[in-house]
Amino acid sequence: MLDLFYQGGLLFMTLLTILLIGVIVSFLKFPKWTKEVGLLALSTGILGQIIGLYSAFQGIEQMGAVSQQMMAGGLKVSSITTIYGLVIYVISLLLQLAKKIKLS
Repeated sequence: MLDLFYQGGLLFMTLLTILLIGVIVSFLKFPKWTKEVGLLALSTGILGQIIGLYSAFQGIEQMGAVSQQMMAGGLKVSSITTIYGLVIYVISLLLQLAKKIKLS
């Protein structure tokens, strides 16, 4: 699991982890902000993937030909931040749903 954290990139994975903590804190202190913080995490994950793909394509452009295995590996690694951001967003939606069910 820690390996995925490092593969996803220290900067974006750390930001996403802080946003995960933010989702939990907002659920406990400011419930109206839970979904928004989760959406910010999703957006950050997508931004991390776009920046990773841009860097990869820039490297490919400079190198020339690249093997299919290298390209597939790069695409897999670039999607780690998006998956993590999506998981955080789903957690925020589930927490908000649990809060609504509890109030009913």
